[in-house]
Amino acid sequence: MSEKSFLQYLQYEKRFSPNTLTAYRKDLEQFLQFIKEEMGLTSVAEVGHPHIRTWMVHLIGQGRSARTANRKLSTLKAYFKFLIRRNHLTADPTAKVSAPKIGKRLPGSLKKTELSQLFQQIEFEDGYSGARGRMILELLYATGMRRSEAIGLELKDIDFHSLQIRISGKGGKERLVPISRALADNLTAYLLEREQAFPGQGGSKLFLTDKGRPLYPKLMYNIVHKYLSMVTSNDIRGPHALRHSFATHLSENGADLNAIKALLGHSSLASTQVYTHNSIERLRQVYKKAHPKAGLDDV
Repeated sequence: MSEKSFLQYLQYEKRFSPNTLTAYRKDLEQFLQFIKEEMGLTSVAEVGHPHIRTWMVHLIGQGRSARTANRKLSTLKAYFKFLIRRNHLTADPTAKVSAPKIGKRLPGSLKKTELSQLFQQIEFEDGYSGARGRMILELLYATGMRRSEAIGLELKDIDFHSLQIRISGKGGKERLVPISRALADNLTAYLLEREQAFPGQGGSKLFLTDKGRPLYPKLMYNIVHKYLSMVTSNDIRGPHALRHSFATHLSENGADLNAIKALLGHSSLASTQVYTHNSIERLRQVYKKAHPKAGLDDV
């Protein structure tokens, strides 16, 4: 029962997104199943820090990355803190467990040449499915929005007069993101294709399935993955690759970090700072090639 209360707390009080809630639920279910089947525990009240450490070792032994194990530990820390606040427990078994060390992993982004190929050379199918695929790719790269945000977009969120889109982000936070006139024109063309495919139907959502129903996460991922696979061999070829590319290219072109933070809808600047590394590496290469003393040991 405490698991259900915890998930309800995350949903209604913390206002976590559906995808984040699913991840927390799976993490919790896996841990509870492990302590029951492998350790014979029948209640979370029996859990101590040795059990948490054993769970971490088990995950690494299964070939899970340190990043994944770290995320699962974060889920447990949040869960046990919740139980203590609700007076179900008096001690936190995760308190003495350190997070596995992980190397800093840069977000995967596409090269500008790959994006040029994507939008200028790839042939999209005729009809609504092709128009939808191209529009999804353009919108994700032009705005940096998350997959869940794109799926939630409604027709009324697009302001063609002011050239901006209202995005409902994590925790119900809204932000306005500017769009170009070219993107607005492409959106208009897409909406004409949408109306032709589903005259007087389709409801309020911007993106629809081939049957005119609201688009769902897996289908959007498959659409993006299909087209990105035509131009890149990057490991990350889903919607997030376009979000990463949006932020990375803004940073490379000198955009202010706080502006990028606002456009991405990040609550913390720390989440945005990872994109500066790519720019620093690019500047380092420029420096090495252009500065007369770049190759000297005393520089």
